Amino acid sequence: MLTIDFLKKNNLILFECISGSRAYGLATKNSDTDIRGVFYLPKNMFYGLEYIPQVSNETNDIVYYELGRFIELLSKNNPNILEMLATPEKHILVKHQLMNEIKMEDFLSKLIKDTFVGYAFSQIKKAKGLNKKMFEPMDRKRKSVLDFCYILIDNESILFSDWLQINAKNQSDFGLTKIPHFKDMYHLFESDTNVHYRGIVSDANANDVQLSSVSKSSKSISMLMFHKDAYSSYCKKYREYWDWMEKRNEERYQNNANHNKGYDAKNMMHTVRLLEMALGILKDNTLNIEVSNREELLKIKSGFYTYDEVLAQAENLMNEISKYAERTSLKEKPNMEFVEKLLVNLRFKIYQ
Repeated sequence: MLTIDFLKKNNLILFECISGSRAYGLATKNSDTDIRGVFYLPKNMFYGLEYIPQVSNETNDIVYYELGRFIELLSKNNPNILEMLATPEKHILVKHQLMNEIKMEDFLSKLIKDTFVGYAFSQIKKAKGLNKKMFEPMDRKRKSVLDFCYILIDNESILFSDWLQINAKNQSDFGLTKIPHFKDMYHLFESDTNVHYRGIVSDANANDVQLSSVSKSSKSISMLMFHKDAYSSYCKKYREYWDWMEKRNEERYQNNANHNKGYDAKNMMHTVRLLEMALGILKDNTLNIEVSNREELLKIKSGFYTYDEVLAQAENLMNEISKYAERTSLKEKPNMEFVEKLLVNLRFKIYQ
């Protein structure tokens, strides 16, 4: 397994820089130090069976990209990768002379309109998504399949688990058969002294109902519907919520809880920063990652504005980006023939 320690011990790092808030000029006293870099694989690994495009630590605060992957993402105008190439000298920790052959002007293109704005949209969605996690907590006890089963009694739909409790019955005393042509609908049969069915589910951790063998002469007592789509959706949200709970940055969570605006303020700050950066590229054909409006961006991070106010600011920037994208002298996209030759020459020099 390739590790960061292995990269360093074997001098495989071509480039390393401080990134994130410290590089943008947005760091505060509690800011982490993010590291990004570029490495190359040892010759035998590169020509072997398993290509490794990226190496990172557990929290992704430190990420290194293999040279080919770095060039590939540059050619797509990936925001994070372009930022690395534009890192000011004071934040560069390691730089091999070969990295001087990778020039910003060979990669910047009109693709940034889609990549930067597309990434910004994802961050806007992510920022608002925090609202549900913060203010709609999920019980630690996971719901079961039975919590999504309903039966028809006197022309009314009743939650099956409630019906079992009211009638002091157990799910293991019942059986199901599929109703043809009706999605997730079943005939419900109750065990008696002559026959015992398998039950609705095999156990409490089951992810689906189970069928029983039922004679043609047996009469069903009702119809049961398993709302399978709702159950699948719930399971996905449950996993996401508790994964977020285990991995969340507690300080960041408390900051968002304190401002009580219902969104991830740090995400929205970086959304605005990213859009302002894209606008600057289209206006001046250059990329500057250090912000000139630190205090305004930190106000967004603090939750000073409502979500709608920040969203309006982002939408105005998107409109400006669309306007300047039509005027810019940037090429439509990088010259991929040139990009490929560049990568081949860099690899040739490395492995020679």
